[in-house]
Amino acid sequence: MNWKTSYRSLYYMGAPEPDDPVLVPAETALLVIDVQNVYLERPDRATLTPIEQKRYDLWTPFHERMRKSVIPNTAKMLDFARRRGIECIFARIACQTKDGRDRSLSQKMPGWNNLLLPKHELPSQMVPELAAVNDEIVVTKTTDSALTGTNLRLILHNLGVKNVICAGIFTDQCVSSTVRSLADESYGVIVLEDCCAAASDEFHTKELEIINMIYCHVMSSGELTAIIGAP
Repeated sequence: MNWKTSYRSLYYMGAPEPDDPVLVPAETALLVIDVQNVYLERPDRATLTPIEQKRYDLWTPFHERMRKSVIPNTAKMLDFARRRGIECIFARIACQTKDGRDRSLSQKMPGWNNLLLPKHELPSQMVPELAAVNDEIVVTKTTDSALTGTNLRLILHNLGVKNVICAGIFTDQCVSSTVRSLADESYGVIVLEDCCAAASDEFHTKELEIINMIYCHVMSSGELTAIIGAP
């Protein structure tokens, strides 16, 4: 199986295979979403209560995927994009105020999504391996969608971008919300499945099946670089 037949939901069972996308580097952007320090930090397991250790263990596959696949693959894609003249853009969750009063309601609700990430503090920064370089653009958001909560829509328009390649976390949350917003704005969207992760592989796979063929095309970073061609 390849990207033309993988990650198909019931909606697209038996549908014709899509054509290879035509990606002009000057009209294409690579968007890295929310791969921030806060999500990669882990406490010492031995200091946790039994309930906390259970939660810790449930998140271990995510951390392994991030370290072994998502971060190194995304770093390679950034290098590839920079050599090909593809715009590299970064979106991160960060509030403008110390107390987070400017956050959206979803980030003030009790629970896992209750994030307080002031924009200048270390937890809100992109992980060092995926940091912006030179004058690459970083937008901050207090929403799931990178379009809804920022001026990214205007930035993409001003840059002349027509196609957006998406990587980052979480597949079923901010990545998916951003992809849907981009699709509604009539951008061509590609999601790199080996540059994304969700809390579980099940969530990751299911969300890719849901958004594929409707809002985007899902493929691996290797398949994408083969389509674009070596710099």
